[in-house]
Amino acid sequence: MTGPDRSRSTGPDRSGLTGPDRSRSTGPDRSGLTGPVHDATDATHPVRDATGPAPDLAPAGRGSGLAHEEAERAVEQALALVGGSSRRPSPRSEAPGEGRGGGGPGSDPGDPMEALPEAPAPADRPGSRVRSSTPPPPSPLSWDRARAAAARAGRAGPPATIRLPLDRALGHVLAEALGALTDLPSFDTSAMDGWAVAGPGPWAFGSGAGLLAGRGPATALPDGAAVRIATGARVPPDTTAVIRSEHAHADEAKGLLHALRPVVAGQDIRPRGQECRSGEQLVPTGTVVTPAVLGLAAAAGYDALPAVPRPRVDILVLGDELLASGLPHDGLIRDALGPMLGPWLRALGAEVSGPRRLGDDAEALREALTDSDADLIVTTGGTASGPVDHVHPVLDALGAELLVDGAAVRPGHPMLLARLPVPGQSRGTPDGPYLVGLPGNPLAAVSGLLTLAEPLLAGLAGRPAQDAYRALVHAEVHGHPHDTRLVPVVHRAGRAGGRDHVAPLRYNGPAMLRGIAAADGLAVVPPGGVRSGTEVEILDLPWAPATPWTEGCFT
Repeated sequence: MTGPDRSRSTGPDRSGLTGPDRSRSTGPDRSGLTGPVHDATDATHPVRDATGPAPDLAPAGRGSGLAHEEAERAVEQALALVGGSSRRPSPRSEAPGEGRGGGGPGSDPGDPMEALPEAPAPADRPGSRVRSSTPPPPSPLSWDRARAAAARAGRAGPPATIRLPLDRALGHVLAEALGALTDLPSFDTSAMDGWAVAGPGPWAFGSGAGLLAGRGPATALPDGAAVRIATGARVPPDTTAVIRSEHAHADEAKGLLHALRPVVAGQDIRPRGQECRSGEQLVPTGTVVTPAVLGLAAAAGYDALPAVPRPRVDILVLGDELLASGLPHDGLIRDALGPMLGPWLRALGAEVSGPRRLGDDAEALREALTDSDADLIVTTGGTASGPVDHVHPVLDALGAELLVDGAAVRPGHPMLLARLPVPGQSRGTPDGPYLVGLPGNPLAAVSGLLTLAEPLLAGLAGRPAQDAYRALVHAEVHGHPHDTRLVPVVHRAGRAGGRDHVAPLRYNGPAMLRGIAAADGLAVVPPGGVRSGTEVEILDLPWAPATPWTEGCFT
């Protein structure tokens, strides 16, 4: 029971018992016992009963005691593969840290009821033939469905509203439409420096500076009279027109003004309400506050604007192999995502804290997620199922809700979107911050940003979704057999009457940034690829200028 072969039944290589050499460890008479282990869930199988005596499969007579002992050991080996135990725990199974319960505090490695929950799943053991009752993971969402799910998540609740003074509102999104608080202009004003005249000319005028901007109301102007007026000054009642200075001749000796061109009633007068009437909508909800919007709001009488607060984002960079400075060396590489993500997310309208580098530390990741007060947490790397990919296990331990668990897009298919619970809240009711898990490869991370983070942040910030547009692509673009591809492209003007188009860029591998650094958009290439001259959907990069040829996208 304690010979050298015993260690193979409990050590990391015990899955080798299902291989072709397994019969040498148990003898030819017991090979039938180890063969059908994968049917351990069958109620008719003899190894199902972990509490009953081991069946004596050896023939009676000489050696039967040894055969019985080895048969019993084989039963324990089979049960170890399915996470069970016999009534008689072996001394090795009681060793701390090596039993199925892990020897942790409060657990008894010799108690099968304590050990069973801690045992690794049979499907996780290489070489094991035990059928797992765990259902297979769901298929990843298609790219467009994953993006739509992120947009819905961002719009799940009404955005908060804050009032910001004009000098702090730049770049925010309006939470409410701006209505005109008064007529603009609020009185008839002169559009030019010149003469305000009433009736037909010539017009008599007197001496003096005339009417200046910012002065009180002037007296009514009688027919046949003229008065000097400055741009922006209030036009006197009964004024027929304003004559520009260069279009009039003032005879100072006679005190008469003569027009050098025909005079049209109302010329060069900005009438009250010409731009808008009181109560009329000036700017709709969801408009990004630009310098021009600030100017319009100020002209309309606003001192503060109703705005949606910018979503707050924390960035967690995962990976022990990443360097913060210097040249790559000895298997270590530079962190390209830490410097890139902050500015990119700010361009999407977020308030971003400095990136935190956590390495491959599950506990540090858990603490960072529970301590964050951000609206969105963006992680880099660790979203797959490798030995140090901790994002999924930590999210599961925290009771997060996975909204998108993989997307059928290349690069970047292991991306994810989750909703964390509020700290201290019970599991099953996630209502805390969102988490976007980006793959570690740089271009794959960009794919995750534009697939999940961009539409999510647009919803959280109250921005309306951008209208999709399509463009011709010059050159054949190879596609994935089943998944969407996102390929960096640059816009090109058509030549000799040809149509404007986009051209794919060469460096478009998952770990490459040369292509996206030169790009102003990403082409959405359907499965199977596209031929030259085909129209494809384009995702603009947040700093790319609006191109005039996108057929209504920006008008």
